[in-house]
Amino acid sequence: MVSKAGKTQQVSVCLLSAHPMVLTEFQQVLSRQNIRVIPKQLPSSLAANLQHQELPDADVYVVDAQAGEATTNALLRNILGRSPAARLLVIAEIFTDESSYEFLRGGAKGLLTYREAAEGLPKALSQVTAGGFWVPRTVLSGFVDLILNMGSSARLKPDTATGLSSREKEVLEAVLNNLSNKEIASKLHISERTVKFHVSHLLEKFSVRRRADLIVLWYQHRTPKA
Repeated sequence: MVSKAGKTQQVSVCLLSAHPMVLTEFQQVLSRQNIRVIPKQLPSSLAANLQHQELPDADVYVVDAQAGEATTNALLRNILGRSPAARLLVIAEIFTDESSYEFLRGGAKGLLTYREAAEGLPKALSQVTAGGFWVPRTVLSGFVDLILNMGSSARLKPDTATGLSSREKEVLEAVLNNLSNKEIASKLHISERTVKFHVSHLLEKFSVRRRADLIVLWYQHRTPKA
């Protein structure tokens, strides 16, 4: 992470798992990175109320989902309840569409399988720390479709996306409704080139690379955490 002064700041990453071997393996993967690793072994009992588990402070939390979807989501709620700005990355053996969507709804910014973690964890952490997402394209695409089908891209509320101009808010609302650049241009009576400019600016402002990422980020921001 680079500060405004141009100096590299060390990112703190808390590793959460009930299994010592998993913690050790993740520590080894991150050992050569400019990262302060904080391993935290969780209670092995699934009956443990992880929603109230004491946790170390960190910039990013890497959560081992081996305990199950419900337990993992309780842990995600715990983290975001204490540190709303924290970045969450979930690691599991496999991800079904259902579990992927639930973790994304719960605030996860990254999803990695154990097999991918050995090589992909440092890259995923870099992307997530920068404010982006690290999610398989097919999963992200399906999640965005689900959001749109549920009608979640309603009109922006007056206090949403503060700091944007009126035109940027209009373009953002159109993007959230999954309109193409051509459709946005027609709706707002502006050129496609102008639309592209505004969309690029929005992606930069929200620190995401793709329109789908922007939709997910907005959805996560407006979805109340249970």
